[in-house]
Amino acid sequence: MGKTIAIANQKGGVGKTTTSMNLAASLAALDKKVLLIDADPQANASSGLGVDVNQVETSVYNLLLDHVDAREAIYTTDISGLDIIPSHIDLVGAEIEMLQMPNREKVMKEVLGRVKDDYDYILIDCSPSLGLITVNALTAADSVIIPVQCEYFALEGISKLLNTIKIIKSKLNPELSIEGFLLTMYDSRLRLSNQIYDEVKRHFEQMVFKTVIPRNVRLSEAPSHGLPAILYDADSLGSKSHLALAKEIVEKNTKKA
Repeated sequence: MGKTIAIANQKGGVGKTTTSMNLAASLAALDKKVLLIDADPQANASSGLGVDVNQVETSVYNLLLDHVDAREAIYTTDISGLDIIPSHIDLVGAEIEMLQMPNREKVMKEVLGRVKDDYDYILIDCSPSLGLITVNALTAADSVIIPVQCEYFALEGISKLLNTIKIIKSKLNPELSIEGFLLTMYDSRLRLSNQIYDEVKRHFEQMVFKTVIPRNVRLSEAPSHGLPAILYDADSLGSKSHLALAKEIVEKNTKKA
């Protein structure tokens, strides 16, 4: 039975998609079978893993609105063991279309339940909002990774996300836990980066991943080539840090098992 992890933060630009793509690729590099769900209408994780989003016929939208079998929406990637269910711009209107559905918060959980046994890890890249699609992702997930960028206002909005997680735990998904807080865009030369790091560590202690994702040019360039960093430049700092994160997650979940 695979573990489903949502990567969420309603704040934009914190590195959710970069984390989702590169963590998925790194877990696959560790011989894990991984499925990435692109639940963001911008579809950046899809194009970043080489999917031509204009040619996509079955996407997350069809899973949620038409109850299509998840297996019909799975695309393979250039990385062995890594599959993706891509997104589509239609997802923008999905929340309004879903309002009339019975159990509308649990559609994704139901759809993914059919493929959960086929994978070691299912990662969900959430959009930068706390709307119905993100609620679906958190209801379907076993845990959530919260990326926090090492910049001013980093902790702003986290209390809102934690409150949403608390509500989802009490009403929709009592098993939901926090996998960890992940510090992204870290620059050791900047005093601010170090201050944010210390502040997050002080607030959340053991819940903060040991691995920190640095600012890295190769990490920024990779998606424009339709590749995760591990294929674009395996020796880059960005690639190595995501591999370290993948190892940390596997180790943590092996201990729990």
